[in-house]
Order: sequence, then C-alpha cells, then structure tokens
Amino acid sequence: MLDTILKGIFIGLLVSAPMGPIGVLCIQRTLNEGRLHGFISGLGASLSDIVYAIISGLGISFVMDFVEQNHYPLQIAGSFLLLIAGYYIYQSNPAKKLFRQDEKKSPYWKNLVSSFFINLSNIGILFFFIAMFARFNFIDPNESSKNIVGILSIGLGTVIWWLLISTVVDKVRSKFNPRGLKLFNNVLGIILATIGVVGLITSAYAYLA
Repeated sequence: MLDTILKGIFIGLLVSAPMGPIGVLCIQRTLNEGRLHGFISGLGASLSDIVYAIISGLGISFVMDFVEQNHYPLQIAGSFLLLIAGYYIYQSNPAKKLFRQDEKKSPYWKNLVSSFFINLSNIGILFFFIAMFARFNFIDPNESSKNIVGILSIGLGTVIWWLLISTVVDKVRSKFNPRGLKLFNNVLGIILATIGVVGLITSAYAYLA
C-alpha cells in the first residue's frame, strides 16, 4: 500500500509540474491576492485532476466516449475561458491589491471554480493518466480499495505541488514593485490570451474541417 501511495504522489506531482495556464493563474493570484487565493486556484486544478484520474483508472466508458465525441468543442470552450482570463489579468491593477490589503478580493469559490473548469478543458491530462497508469502498473482491477487509495494519493501529490508553489511565490511577493507587478500581469495576460486565441483557431479549424 505504501508503494501505491508513493507512486500516486509522484504521478500527482508530475501532472501538476508543467507550468501551463493553471500555473500562471496560481502565480498571478498569489502575487495579487495572497497565498491562500493562489493555493485555492491550484486546488481547483487538483479537483479536476482527480476527476480525470478516476475516469482513467475506473474506466468510465460513457464519459470517455463523451470526451472523445466532443473533443474539439471542449477545447474551444477551454480556449475561450483562457482568453477571458487573460483579458482580466492584463487589465487588472495589481498595485492596488499589493498595498491595499483591505480591498475586496475575488471570492475563493470563484478562484476554485474557474481553475477547475480551465484545467478540466485540458483533456490531454486524461491521456497522461492513462500513460502513467500503464507505465507504473498503477490500477489493479481486483483491488478497488487500493485503487481508491492510489487516486487519493494522486490528489495529495497535486495539492502538495500547489501548496509549494503558492508558498514560494508568496515569499518573494514583497520583491515585486508596483511597476514590475503590473508588467508581470501584462505578460501573464498576454500569454494566457495568446494560448486561448491559438487554441480557438486550431480547434475551430479542426472541428470544421
């Protein structure tokens, strides 16, 4: 069982480590609104990772069929979410949030839900889990309790990663001056919006072709 837990944590760290859109959002929200907001954003991604881990591990065929049949619409929806997130990050004024701690911040639930759906739109995670489960012989059809522990361990691994990222970024938060933080936000917003636009174009072209 310990071997399963360690493998699960390792897989969770692997799926979270690439600095994709969720990583960008986690850093941006940590810098602008504090460590807990950044961590909650990562937690939303962790929940969607667990959903994909369950789908991959337990073989929920009708969900798999739905994802395959709606591959491009899901990609288009995810790209649109990234475009909107990029716009709001670009036009936001982080300097105010940096120095006015009493200013109203985004609700935690909004950070959680937005990160959940943005990460859920990345169906490549599904195939990542399938590959990892095959590589580490992770799922045993005859050991349901072991599989549950393994999937929970994956969730633990993702949570550890986002806790680490939000904590480290929060520690260096004071080193960002207002102009540098605004520039940082502009760059992150452009990156997210660009990913969203490219995703919209490529997904729409593939869907209509």
